[in-house]
Amino acid sequence: FMEFNMDANVDPCDNFYQYACGGWLKKNIIPETTSRYSTFDILRDELEVILKGVLEKTVEGEAAALTKAKTLYKSCTNESLIELRGGSPLLDMLPDVSEWPIAVDNWETNYGRTWRLEDVIAKLNEKYGTLLLVNFFVGTDDRDSTSHIIHVGVCLWQGKELTSLCSYSKSPHVPLFTEGKKKILYVPQFAVFISHRYFFLIFIFFSSLSLGGFKKKQQLLLKLFDWSYFTVCSFKSVSVMEYKSLFLSLNLWGRECTVLIALCEYDCFFLNMFLSTHRDLQNYMVWRFAMNMVVGLSRAYRDTRKAFRKALSGTTSEAAVWRQCALYVNNNLENAVGRLYVQEAFSEKSKELMEEMIKGIREVFISNLDDLTWMDAETKKAAEEKVLLILLAITVNDCYTYSAEEYFENILQNLEYVQKKRLRKLRVKVNKEEWVTGAAVVNAFYSSSKNQIVFPAGILQPPFFSKGQAKSLNYGGIGMVIGHEITHGFDDNGRNYDKDGDLKDWWTPDSTQRFLELSKCIVDQYGNFSWDLASGLHLNGNNTLGENIADNGGIRQAYKNYVKQHGEEPPLPGIDLSHDQLFFLNFAQVWCGTHRPEQAVNSIKVDVHSPGKFRVLGSLQNFPEFAKAFNCNKSSYMVPDNICRVW
Repeated sequence: FMEFNMDANVDPCDNFYQYACGGWLKKNIIPETTSRYSTFDILRDELEVILKGVLEKTVEGEAAALTKAKTLYKSCTNESLIELRGGSPLLDMLPDVSEWPIAVDNWETNYGRTWRLEDVIAKLNEKYGTLLLVNFFVGTDDRDSTSHIIHVGVCLWQGKELTSLCSYSKSPHVPLFTEGKKKILYVPQFAVFISHRYFFLIFIFFSSLSLGGFKKKQQLLLKLFDWSYFTVCSFKSVSVMEYKSLFLSLNLWGRECTVLIALCEYDCFFLNMFLSTHRDLQNYMVWRFAMNMVVGLSRAYRDTRKAFRKALSGTTSEAAVWRQCALYVNNNLENAVGRLYVQEAFSEKSKELMEEMIKGIREVFISNLDDLTWMDAETKKAAEEKVLLILLAITVNDCYTYSAEEYFENILQNLEYVQKKRLRKLRVKVNKEEWVTGAAVVNAFYSSSKNQIVFPAGILQPPFFSKGQAKSLNYGGIGMVIGHEITHGFDDNGRNYDKDGDLKDWWTPDSTQRFLELSKCIVDQYGNFSWDLASGLHLNGNNTLGENIADNGGIRQAYKNYVKQHGEEPPLPGIDLSHDQLFFLNFAQVWCGTHRPEQAVNSIKVDVHSPGKFRVLGSLQNFPEFAKAFNCNKSSYMVPDNICRVW
């Protein structure tokens, strides 16, 4: 199977990504339902098939949480009833949020003197779990990772979406809801920009974010009962004090707790620029909410997003309903769905092998510290203490009453319940052993505040991992991922947190300076890559620095542990490669994938990961053991004159 994905006509020393993935790229076409397609996406598709099976299966006497997950899935896939209800669930409840759209004359007559932005923000946040303009959430206190804190800042829609909307400029309006030939709801298409006249300013604003225009944000620690300090910059009319309604509803007002306000000059610019256009702002906010909610309506309403989606990502159709429903249930009832998935598809033996690999790779990270001439002994000792205290979570493992006939109402219930559950965390200490994700996920994670690495059961499958495949493949796949997540604890962000997950400078000044110098090498290397799928745009080496550092550290640690722990393995039948070569081949094939041009451009602007092609090329160019395994000469593309290494 590995051989079918390769292009043996390419010299691995000239372009190892094309050598490893050329066959895959020829055989795989991006589905119309997605903006990209990769090994990851194939595994996620396969996982969704398993979830479909377990969610549609009736089991006598199973746990209540599992039954609720299946009921929610049934309500989502009940297409005949959803079609029958049309748009009435949203249209009936929308007045609770606001009249929409609001015309100029209607605004002046009914809203101009009484409407307040703060009231709408508070209601959408509290009752509907929708964050718009102001980001308000309960999260970990960076300076005391055992405590929760209120975070308040500006909530921006993804820059990739806003900067792509210029493709709409040829049509003056986009109808949002239609029923037959009758337009039910209709707003100016540039409502997404608040107003057409502000388009250029918004475009420049988000472009500056994509280019790293944000300066380091101010962080002000305040007491909740002292709201006078909320005037961080001169807003024209916004008063964050109106969030008092949120606290009152949750019985939090008057409690002494800390608030973190993260604002910068761009945030102030953003708010001041738009708060004078109240009517457009109101239309925009309700449009955003409505666009989020059409997922629970009939197809005619869901199809109103087609033009918008096409402009952003190049996709022309949605995934099958059952896939959307499996994903929705997994996102909202991750523990119950994870349990169903593990029962169906996970082996306990896999968990034991993973724990063994993680232990070995952690030991390699520590031994690698001895080789680092740039880090002094004091900082090395602190780094060793931190890596030894990294918590491991291999996620293999009451709140809702759902109706199988009312999917839209189930969505509303989830939004309100989840938001209140999040806010209630303010009263309790952080549970550092709590998983950051469910089990049915094809991904892996590192939490800086918990100093925790997480490997969901969903990623523990080929090509990443299998208890039956060669160890060279396991280490090139999941082994590299393990090293990657461990290294995140020491990348440009993770290094700022100590062994307990607290934001604290545990580095000596000399080691910090050397780290920054070595990081600059990585920034420059990846910034010099240009991507043909994105019209030749160069990668943003600053935005992707953390992930690039983690990739480079991960491949080094996984390879060294493989060599250290395992001797010669019998050759794989049908492929004339050594196991050293197979290690690198499997690593590269994990990242086989392609993007639509629209998504490629967007990913360069906002994604913190380099495209898969450059994750392979960049990290292997910096790893001499790769060149040795494939006998590359010094003039080869994969053997640059200057190599970068941090960890």
